[in-house]
Amino acid sequence: MKPKIIKTEEAYEEALGFVESLMDAKPGSRQEEELELWALLVEQYEKEQHPIEAPDPIEAIRFRMDQLGLDRKDMEPFIGSKSKVSEVLNRKRPLSLPMIRSLHHRLGIPADVLVREVSLATVKKPPATRGKRPLKRKAATA
Repeated sequence: MKPKIIKTEEAYEEALGFVESLMDAKPGSRQEEELELWALLVEQYEKEQHPIEAPDPIEAIRFRMDQLGLDRKDMEPFIGSKSKVSEVLNRKRPLSLPMIRSLHHRLGIPADVLVREVSLATVKKPPATRGKRPLKRKAATA
């Protein structure tokens, strides 16, 4: 098959089949060189047509916790106190720079994933009274 830029889904499927047929190529062979070239062509098409968006930071943390068998208590050295861990994982507190550094260096979560904006949970709070007491209404006398 002659190498060419992949422009359609049909050409992409055909290229995938060809790449699969070359997977057992011997190192240093002409087939291995073809495999490398076609793999680059397929990868370029996938980047353009099937991009994979980076995960949400909290989902990335939860995924790593699951992979390593960690629970919330185990996250305290990376995030801080029990309450901070809870607030971060429940989207009530954003990740701080020290948290991001620790999670990146010690758990191997990519920094570019951790610095993405986290959608925090919205909590409705009652309006602030600023130290004022509510007005008492006098009962109407008839």
